[in-house]
Amino acid sequence: MVEQNANRLTPAASADDLTSGERQAVDHQSRPSAALIHETIRAEGERELERSGFALMMSGLAAGLSIGFSVVVPAILIVALPDSSWKHLLTSLGYTIGFLIVVLGRQQLFTENTLTPVLPLLRAPSWHRFALVLRLWGIVLASNIATTWAFSAVLAHTSVFEPEIRAALAEFSASTMASPFGTMFLKAVFAGWLIALMVWLMPASGDSKPFVIIVVTYVVAMGHFAHIIAGSVEASFLVHVGAATLRDYAFTFFLPTLLGNMLGGIALVACFNFGQVAPELQD
Repeated sequence: MVEQNANRLTPAASADDLTSGERQAVDHQSRPSAALIHETIRAEGERELERSGFALMMSGLAAGLSIGFSVVVPAILIVALPDSSWKHLLTSLGYTIGFLIVVLGRQQLFTENTLTPVLPLLRAPSWHRFALVLRLWGIVLASNIATTWAFSAVLAHTSVFEPEIRAALAEFSASTMASPFGTMFLKAVFAGWLIALMVWLMPASGDSKPFVIIVVTYVVAMGHFAHIIAGSVEASFLVHVGAATLRDYAFTFFLPTLLGNMLGGIALVACFNFGQVAPELQD
């Protein structure tokens, strides 16, 4: 019974006809089960909900600054590369840089938190946990957005980059404000789903975590999907240089992107939690 309980989340857990050694051999050759991934992320979510507000804020501030490089690097590539039909394919690779820094550096990014802290809430719903999730979301989102505005202000109002790169920044950022509300919302749903999927894939990725981050965020960039934090660097830069207004930022970018990212992330959580994993975790 002890052995069965210890192995209930492994791929060989339901194979009653295997010996202990055979179970270990099967587990060694198998991918992690969906239940094991679920519980790994849920345990991490429990820890995140217990973190102090100050720790969440500082980590969120760092993430907002780091994600700025997902805008800077593509702009540098736009200037460096010749005009061609494949240019977007290469500049989109630069978009992955900020996400690599944020995720591997364990910094708090709002869109990751549409998955991680929600799993503990779904596993044991309570008003207290719901309040903790809202607290985490509020602190992380506010700190992320605050430093995206600070980062874009430096880009717009200092000479840290050449005029050609600042012009490329405006060019790269223009698509952030180019879609109507409904289209921006749908683009954000795709981005929210993909970022939450990236978080889901991480526990099973091992040493391939950087590859997973690059592939998923590369798809976000190539599809021009809307990400609330990376996109905030772009949208706020346009406000700083006078190419957009605060109203444009709030209603053309921020509101539809926030709602879409949340819906996409939470929808993926619901699919995995109720569709695949929950039956395996019942006592």
